[in-house]
Amino acid sequence: MYFTSENKSISLKNKEIWFKKWIVGKQTYEQISAESGYSVSTLQRYFNVMLSKAPKLSYSQNKEVYLLIDGTYFSNEICLVVYRDSVFKQTQLYRITDGEHYEELKEDLENILNLGIKIGGITCDGDKSLLKAIRKVCPKVPVQRCLVHIQRMCKIWLPAYPKSAAGFELREIVCKIHFIDNEVKKQYWIKEFLDWSEKHHEFLNEKSYSQETERYWHTHKMVRRCFSVIRKALPNMFMFLQNPKIPKTTNGIESFFGHLKGNLNIHRGLTKSRRKKFIQWYLFYRNLKS
Repeated sequence: MYFTSENKSISLKNKEIWFKKWIVGKQTYEQISAESGYSVSTLQRYFNVMLSKAPKLSYSQNKEVYLLIDGTYFSNEICLVVYRDSVFKQTQLYRITDGEHYEELKEDLENILNLGIKIGGITCDGDKSLLKAIRKVCPKVPVQRCLVHIQRMCKIWLPAYPKSAAGFELREIVCKIHFIDNEVKKQYWIKEFLDWSEKHHEFLNEKSYSQETERYWHTHKMVRRCFSVIRKALPNMFMFLQNPKIPKTTNGIESFFGHLKGNLNIHRGLTKSRRKKFIQWYLFYRNLKS
């Protein structure tokens, strides 16, 4: 009886090693079966048992964290919001929901603070609900707007070769954002942007009129949209220059999401509930790996 119990314990421990590889190692049932010696059906039974429960996220509680906060969607059914420390590469909190909602984001930030965690800075893409939650819960925390996100959106709205001089000049200004790495370059860039906005003030405010609908609209919508995004983000675009621990982009968490989605796509047959559990186990193991 003693040896049977011990062998069973060893067997379960071995199976969990393979389960971890299935979650974070991009390995299929067939690959793990060939490597481990367990049959596919045995692995499926054990993995299904593991996916029926959710692990408790474990992490090293640091005195101060610099959070990357972002949400990502899985087939428009599942929204995962992650609060990840950029220094120690650990998820401090996560929420699996159906969207990025103010009340939930506010509650998450409150829970992080209630855990005794000090937030040294937050980097995000500028989601309105998240910015509102930050202002409510921790208004004194420095917020860095993701520079890559600003640049990416402006390049989508402005064509590679804008027809207007204003659009062409603004695109050139946008392309310089990622070169800013000190206070002097920052001041020169801000001056260039403000000079541009003053020069093209009339262009930005030009309106068109439809006699059919009797409505006005801004004639140069895309250029104006880029201008508005930068103008609103400007106070939070260069916080990273004051504190190098604050990331200037959310690239770290976007890469994290990309790896998770790549792993999950390998196991497309999972039900919605098991996909959620897969995500929870992935976050759990990645924290242990850090």
